Amino acid sequence: MKKALIALAVAALGSMPALAQQTIKIANIVELSGPGTTSGTNFKNGVELAVREINAAGGILGRRIETSTVDTQSNPGVAKGLTQKAVDQDVFAVFGPVFSGSIMVSMAETRRAEIPNFTGGEAAAITTQGNPYIFRTSFTQATAMPKIARYITDQAKAKTLSLIYVNNDFGKGGRDMLMKALEKSQTKIVADVSTESAQVDFSAAVLRARQANPDAIFVYTNEEESARVLRELRKQGWTKPVIGETVLTSQKVIELAGEAANGAVAHVGLTVDAPIPAMRAFRAKFEREYKYITDHNGIKGYTGMYVLKAAIEKVGKLDRKAVAKAMHGLKLRVADHPGILMDVEFDKNGDLDRDSFLTEVRNGKQEVTATLPPLSRK
Repeated sequence: MKKALIALAVAALGSMPALAQQTIKIANIVELSGPGTTSGTNFKNGVELAVREINAAGGILGRRIETSTVDTQSNPGVAKGLTQKAVDQDVFAVFGPVFSGSIMVSMAETRRAEIPNFTGGEAAAITTQGNPYIFRTSFTQATAMPKIARYITDQAKAKTLSLIYVNNDFGKGGRDMLMKALEKSQTKIVADVSTESAQVDFSAAVLRARQANPDAIFVYTNEEESARVLRELRKQGWTKPVIGETVLTSQKVIELAGEAANGAVAHVGLTVDAPIPAMRAFRAKFEREYKYITDHNGIKGYTGMYVLKAAIEKVGKLDRKAVAKAMHGLKLRVADHPGILMDVEFDKNGDLDRDSFLTEVRNGKQEVTATLPPLSRK
């Protein structure tokens, strides 16, 4: 009897590695509190919605995905520590953080462990450091800012522009890329106003921007701050164009700013209001699941998970280094991979390119006014 029990125990121990390999472990390291709550929560929900769908359809290479979610508290130091823990847990891939300041710090850990890391961060510097394991689920600022710069100069015909930006990696990166994109244009920056993350009072910042008497004001801050800027602009009687990039016309900003959001214009890499059947279907699924309308961050998480699935299936095995290598130069079409929602391609740095959109807030809703082709097709 004792020999039989020992044999069973040995057999059980021998099967443990095989059992551990039956799931693909994904760490969701996101902002669930602090200034990044809206971004991180949407990103997390998008990832988890995709995971449920993929698992219901049989998983990836026949294996289920197992996710764990932790809160960075919108703090880069916390993000780094949580990423170290995920590395120790031998996850296959990491999703997040979303905030550029956090991913700039935490991605050193996934790089060291050779773990693919998908981020919604937009700061240009994220993918300029030669990290072969970092991949975006959104545009880099180096791709997005030239598109909105063309709108400012060619369509809005603004010869002077005041800039209000948040003083962190995200904000400073966007400011620098916009200034670079406008360097040789007819549009000149006449006020350069720095603000802080989680800032509440924007009366002085808006006054400085207005006093330069620009043709338009460009706002590049986080969701809650953008709504406060819009309300303050309305309060101070600003009636000229307010222009931004992605965040400015997002669902959360519209909800928080109310009527003050009307008229705001932004370039948006992803939006559930895009005139694309697959995107509209995603919006309906997300709203049915979570009882609210997501912004671009929910799409980032959702499509990022399907991109990872496609890369793993291309490699044909669970090999993190091989998957990361396959991501560089990867071109995916919706016809073959419906979950990506829009055709996309990745370059050697892990940056992506695809169609994007110009949007305007009208009667409390974001409306797509134009579709812009990938830079590769310009």
